[in-house]
Amino acid sequence: MSVFDQMLARYNVHETGITNASYEVIQEIILAGLYRGGFFNNAAFYGGTCLRIFHGLKRFSEDMDFSLISPDPNFQLEEYFPAIINEFNAVGKDVVISKKEKKVFGRVESAFLKDNTAAYDLRFKTEKTIKIKIEVDIDPPMKFDTEQKLLLLPFSFMTRCFVLSDLFAGKMHALVFRKWKQRVKGRDWYDFEWYIRNGVELNFNHLQERIRQFNGIEMSQTQFLNELKERLANTNIDAVKRDVLPFIKNPDELEIWSNDYFLQLSDMIKIKNPKF
Repeated sequence: MSVFDQMLARYNVHETGITNASYEVIQEIILAGLYRGGFFNNAAFYGGTCLRIFHGLKRFSEDMDFSLISPDPNFQLEEYFPAIINEFNAVGKDVVISKKEKKVFGRVESAFLKDNTAAYDLRFKTEKTIKIKIEVDIDPPMKFDTEQKLLLLPFSFMTRCFVLSDLFAGKMHALVFRKWKQRVKGRDWYDFEWYIRNGVELNFNHLQERIRQFNGIEMSQTQFLNELKERLANTNIDAVKRDVLPFIKNPDELEIWSNDYFLQLSDMIKIKNPKF
C-alpha cells in the first residue's frame, strides 16, 4: 500500500465521500512539502482547514490559509512549489500548481494546486478534479501567537499554527466582515459554534488588528459584539445550513440551528484579557 493510500485508508469513504477524504490527504501532503521547503520558518497556518486537521473540527474544508509571521512584500510563494511537487512525487502522485495573479488589497499571494486525475486509480476518475486554493497573507495583522503542531503522515513533522484564541479572532472577523450580501458561508457559523462549545477565548487584540488593516476602522468590543449580533439575527439561516451541509457527516447537527440559537451563543463568548 502506498503512503497516499495508507493516508486515505484512515477514512470511511462511505461516510465522508472520496472527495472530502482526498482533499484532506492532499492538504496534509501540501503541509509536508511546505515543511520540507522551510516555509514554516517564516509563516504559520490558520483558518478552518487548520482547525480541522489539528483540532478535530468535525467538518471538512477546501482551501488553505497561511500568514507570514512578519510582513515581507518580497515574499514569493513560487519558491515553495518545487518542495510541494516533490512531496507529491514521493507518494506517487503528480500535481500541477499555478499562480493566481489576482491579489486582494495587494497583500495576499494565491496559488491553485490541482491533482492530475490520470495519476489516480480508477475510483478517482469518476470524481471531479480536486482544486485547492493556497493563500498567504504577506502583510499580516499582528498581535498573534503561534505554536508547533505535530502530524505523523506522510512522515512526522511539525507545522507552525496560530494558537486557538487567534484562530478564533480570524474566524470572527470573517463571520462579521465577509461580503455576506453576495455570499453566505455557513462554515463560518459552524466554526463559531465549535469555538464556543470548546470554551476557546477570543483574542480581541488580534481581532482589532485585523479590523484596522482590512477594514480601516477602529472598533471596541461592544461595537463588535453589536455588529456580530446584527449579522446573526438577520442572516437567512436556511442559506447558512445549505452551505455547510456538503462538509459535514451528520446533518442532524444542524437541527438546533436558528438565529436565536446563534444569538445565545454570542452571549457565551469569552474575551481573552478583556478591556473594561
